[in-house]
Amino acid sequence: MEKALANNNSSVIWMHCASLGEFEQGRPVLEQLRNEYPDHFLLLTFFSPSGYEIRKQYSEVDYVSYLPLDTANNAKRFLELVQPKLAIFVKYEFWYHYLTILRQKSVPTVLISAIFRKEQHFFKLWGGLFREMLHCFHHVFVQDKVSEKLLNNIGMGEWMGKERSNVTRCGDTRVDRVLQIAKTNQLFPEIETFVLNHKVMVCGSTWNKDEEIIAEWFQKATTDWKLIVAPHDIQEQRLQDLEQRFDGQTIRSSRLNNNTSTGKRVLIIDNIGMLSSLYRYAYTAYVGGGFGRGIHNILEPAAYGIPILFGPKFWKFREAQILVEQKGAFVVGDLRALVRNLVKEGEYADSSRIVSQFMRENEGATKVVMDFLSRLLEPES
Repeated sequence: MEKALANNNSSVIWMHCASLGEFEQGRPVLEQLRNEYPDHFLLLTFFSPSGYEIRKQYSEVDYVSYLPLDTANNAKRFLELVQPKLAIFVKYEFWYHYLTILRQKSVPTVLISAIFRKEQHFFKLWGGLFREMLHCFHHVFVQDKVSEKLLNNIGMGEWMGKERSNVTRCGDTRVDRVLQIAKTNQLFPEIETFVLNHKVMVCGSTWNKDEEIIAEWFQKATTDWKLIVAPHDIQEQRLQDLEQRFDGQTIRSSRLNNNTSTGKRVLIIDNIGMLSSLYRYAYTAYVGGGFGRGIHNILEPAAYGIPILFGPKFWKFREAQILVEQKGAFVVGDLRALVRNLVKEGEYADSSRIVSQFMRENEGATKVVMDFLSRLLEPES
């Protein structure tokens, strides 16, 4: 990074993401920044190897790096080297020394797509240090009313002596990203041949427990159903275990062509990167993770206006909570009964409408954020 910055004569815009999920939230903003400020140097940093390793060649920025651990010396050296004109953190990232020094240097620092819960440290009587980090942000863009209220209740209203509200509720920038993917209309001819006039459940980011439940339902499902399964882990042993679970009915995407899918009812996706576009073939979607640490991304299938199924651990995810309440998404209990009810024409149409309406109501966060960032990057004279 030192070499890249040594040859740089442009102003630096720095975005930090914890991992791949946060990157997907920051990505629409990064790409807009690249379009609108092509002469600026865009620096992207990660904390997690899962983010860095997958996106280290990301072409829309000038450099991708890990962020050094949050010590006073690391933060001082990093910020002296980078000298950002603007710093953007995504969703959950709170690094005390970095934030403190950014404020000391009067660098505008923004948190985007943030979401807060009342049980977090910021809102406890003993949470003064955590609240101090929040007050280092020039502006915080939150996803929902609850987060907005929580921040306003702890006095998020002043930065660098300027009294003004520095909290804006504008939704989740991921909505803009997944809708953009849906609009690209990427097609896969071999998969279209595999699907061919069948109802399809696309099962994304699945784990063992998810696959056990799906297989139990599928054994009794009518033959007008097919499955597309994209497991969370695509190591060879996991793929073999998945093939055994659907004994004799599977084919891998790497072996698929217009002649090989005859008689197969389960397509296993053995690569990374296709899933978000595959939901276009789904009648309904099952999103994995709900029997472990929590569900994966449900906005990707929601972009196609289809009902969504998942396991019981979804409470940390605002979009899942809302769609469950409104009956656009459903928590798996008896998957067989759930799918049977879902295919009723009236209920399916209602659920699809609810999902589509939710997405329409929550798009546009990227524009709100960009309007604000533009004022920071191009201050009025």
